[in-house]
Amino acid sequence: MFSPEGPSLRELAVQALSSVEHGYDLLAPRFDHTPFRTPDRILDATAKALRPYGPFGDGLDVCCGTGAGLRVLRPLCRGRVAGVDFSAGMLAEARRAHPDAEWIRADARRPHFAAEFDLAVSFGAFGHFLAKERPRLFAGVHRALRPGGLFAFPVFAPPRIASRGYWVPAGFDAAMRIRNAIWRPPFVMYYRTFPLRAVRAELTAAGFTVRTAVLPDFGRRPDGAPNSRLVMARKP
Repeated sequence: MFSPEGPSLRELAVQALSSVEHGYDLLAPRFDHTPFRTPDRILDATAKALRPYGPFGDGLDVCCGTGAGLRVLRPLCRGRVAGVDFSAGMLAEARRAHPDAEWIRADARRPHFAAEFDLAVSFGAFGHFLAKERPRLFAGVHRALRPGGLFAFPVFAPPRIASRGYWVPAGFDAAMRIRNAIWRPPFVMYYRTFPLRAVRAELTAAGFTVRTAVLPDFGRRPDGAPNSRLVMARKP
């Protein structure tokens, strides 16, 4: 799963026993050599699906990490491109890799932006937010967008219950809940807490109009349903 440049088991253990912020500060120099980085295949499929709706003006990567989302924003946005994250370590790596972008340290649940962006994207970050925190996150993104702005992110269909893809994240989530029950500070990272129906309702409550588009590059399930969709939430 990890390249030789990736973190050791000891480093991962130290990260897992830290807070989310400090854990990612520790992991940041090696993060892009782990499977946790959003794959280019997902980024490229997202950019392809968004292309007919652009070009956009200014773009924001929400919970940007080391800046992988710029692969989507750069070809679609004609103006300012920025990323926001609360990990100073991850932002340092993003700044080193993409010095021409703007990198802002802030909590995405309490951003200080107001009608500054036309496109916001996010990849692989929602597991770090409890369900009760998502309304504040979505409200913050809504506030950051200009009227007509778009908030887009991919979601994947839940795997079949008999598959390894179901039980591995389920086991991880169970272990994380036990860890957070007995150890402080908590490390919030859950894979199976982002149901599309609930998320759609929360985005609507935040003021967005929501639609989804199929990401055909990821194929379909045996029942014909798509394996992946792009959620597109527009600020009226």
